[in-house]
Amino acid sequence: QVQLVESGGGLVQAGGSLRLSCAASGRTLSYYHMGWFRLVPGKEREFVAFISRSGDSTIYADSVKGRFTISRDNSKNTLYLQMNSLKPEDTAIYNCAARSQFKATYDYWGQGTQVTVSS
Repeated sequence: QVQLVESGGGLVQAGGSLRLSCAASGRTLSYYHMGWFRLVPGKEREFVAFISRSGDSTIYADSVKGRFTISRDNSKNTLYLQMNSLKPEDTAIYNCAARSQFKATYDYWGQGTQVTVSS
């Protein structure tokens, strides 16, 4: 098992940047493919970005492509999401999640960090 804790959220003006972190404890992060998701109250959870175990493969939602960058440092057991050119519509609770290479679903989730982008 792995425990995930996000940090780095906050309030930022449109056009600004934030970097989210997701610190893992328990099982080593390198065992898992990782993703970032976001949730706006009243809407369904939205996929943001994916990174493979080794970091050599990434996937982004169209809404963030070219603005957000997912990365990982397995030696530090930490996942990152660099968010640039933020827009008010990026306002959400951001969660990191982990899934085994043998499964299609994410089994482990952090508690989330709030990102608010003001116009």
